[in-house]
Amino acid sequence: MADSPSVTVTDDHVPPAYSPPHGTPPGSRGTLQERFAHVVDRFPDRTAVVAEDGHLSFAELDRRSDAVAAALRARGAGPETVVGLCLRRGTGLVTGLLGILKSGAAYLPLDPAHPGERLSFMLSDSGAFLVLVDSGTAGRCPTGPGARALRLERLTEAPPAPAAPAPHPAHLAYTLFTSGSTGRPKSVAVQHGSVTELLDALERGGLTGTGPARVGWNASISFDASVQQWVRLFRGDTLVLLSEKTRSDPAELAAAIDTESLTDLDITPSHLSPLLDHYRPAPGRPPLRLLIGGEVIVPALWDRLRELARGGAVVPVNLYGPTECTVDATAAPVPDATAPHLGAPLPGVRVYVLDARLRPVPDGEPGEIYVAGPGVARGYHARPGLTAQRFVADPFAADGSRMYRTGDRARPGPAGPEYLGRSDGQVKLRGYRIELGEIEGVLSRETGTRHVIASVREDCPGGRGIAVHYVAGAGTPTAAELHRAARDHLPPYMVPAVFVPVERIPTTVSGKADRAALPPPGTPGPDAAGGRPEYVSPRGATETMLAEAWSDVLGVRPVGATDDFFRLGGQSLLAIRLAGRLRRALGRAVPLVAVFENPRLRDLAAYLDGPGGPGEHPDPHARAGER
Repeated sequence: MADSPSVTVTDDHVPPAYSPPHGTPPGSRGTLQERFAHVVDRFPDRTAVVAEDGHLSFAELDRRSDAVAAALRARGAGPETVVGLCLRRGTGLVTGLLGILKSGAAYLPLDPAHPGERLSFMLSDSGAFLVLVDSGTAGRCPTGPGARALRLERLTEAPPAPAAPAPHPAHLAYTLFTSGSTGRPKSVAVQHGSVTELLDALERGGLTGTGPARVGWNASISFDASVQQWVRLFRGDTLVLLSEKTRSDPAELAAAIDTESLTDLDITPSHLSPLLDHYRPAPGRPPLRLLIGGEVIVPALWDRLRELARGGAVVPVNLYGPTECTVDATAAPVPDATAPHLGAPLPGVRVYVLDARLRPVPDGEPGEIYVAGPGVARGYHARPGLTAQRFVADPFAADGSRMYRTGDRARPGPAGPEYLGRSDGQVKLRGYRIELGEIEGVLSRETGTRHVIASVREDCPGGRGIAVHYVAGAGTPTAAELHRAARDHLPPYMVPAVFVPVERIPTTVSGKADRAALPPPGTPGPDAAGGRPEYVSPRGATETMLAEAWSDVLGVRPVGATDDFFRLGGQSLLAIRLAGRLRRALGRAVPLVAVFENPRLRDLAAYLDGPGGPGEHPDPHARAGER
């Protein structure tokens, strides 16, 4: 999720494992299934899930997920098989996920907003042979002979069947795809025992509180932070599944914290900053526990959180951990330090900061973070070479266990390691881990472009985002064609914000691409922006309103009726801001997916005015000053 910790160097150069608080031994509280059965037995009527489409008690969730598990087992699901999960954010998502785990199979999260080609690759690469879909996703999830689609609605009322034995801790629990440097995503295989250990570590580390909590499920199902949220069901907490429109609007999310009485919220720093502009806790409300991860907390946000914590509004904790180590590895209470750091390992986790020869580095010296313990994943599915490279023997454990080489660099310090960035081409953007090589590989493969360089820059139109520089010339694709290929083959969070044609890619003395010497993207123009069409004046109230909103959000003027939101520098965070602005202007939610599916201003205006759109709205000029 967020940043990472340090080790103390002893005289014999063996870093001691951090000593976790005394308490229940790891894994002694039973498997996930045993823990869930215990919760159902004690609190059958307690609300387990709250979602836009209703709510379920623990007894209801138990019955429905049992029916799903029985139906899956009847079709061959069991240990070491994979079942896809392609469902809308509702009670069915939790029911399906729990049903897959109860069947003994592993779940593969599939975001229906991702391109069909990517979903097809994930299904094929993972070996998933069944996919749970619903009425809203059946047409979006590409299935075929290799992966049969099952409608969840038809499974939840199946007759009861004998429960399957609880999966062994070494059995696969889920397989989650992350960006890959080869141009294809790679799948991380995580076992049941690692998920159980995560829950134990969160409890023993004091990150779950004591009494029953109301936990906001804020992350996408395809983001590993979601595991940290749904696993709270297994200790009897209520899971509040935040809808897409709530997640996409900071003002609505701030209101939901109070209306849903949330006690815990997992969130990335990029998502948190705009939320804090709107969050005003009700008088007497207990402080909100903020579990912050996915990317680095910048000093300004760290200071802001410390101030809010002093006022009793929040209890912020900075969390760090790669997907390959089951979500979270370290925790740093923000109020305890004046500067960002990664904190100490969670109970049961071992974290080392080592040099190239696997020796602990002294305090103040940079090194690479390695994580060990029961949370370390099995490896990368069907990638034995890459698994051997990244999952290496732990020389300090002397028990044959492995540690994961994260590629993250840090400088050990007394409070915890200071995060220094990556040692490779991997980046973090709005909580997502992205291999720039995957973007370059997709664009080269799909368009034939030979010289293309992707980088994360602070000077993209609209703020921090991905810029692609490519060598333009006769016969090479246009920026518009590159953008189209990215939209067709990459998930929205990986689509570059801007495409910049150059005469050549600058190189370092070693012959490698010199990203620091690439020209700034600048404000998109008719040519450099990549196929920006000739300006067409907006007409009508809706187009005029949208042009004003786009100008304010993107910082681009003028905006024409045929302009494309993403070619003007739009990216997912700015799309969230646009959707929130439109919700306030129209008095009705605009789905975030509508912005992605209608990137051209005139098309989005037609959607808003159509039968599926938000309908009538007041005069646009009366809204021009709204933010």
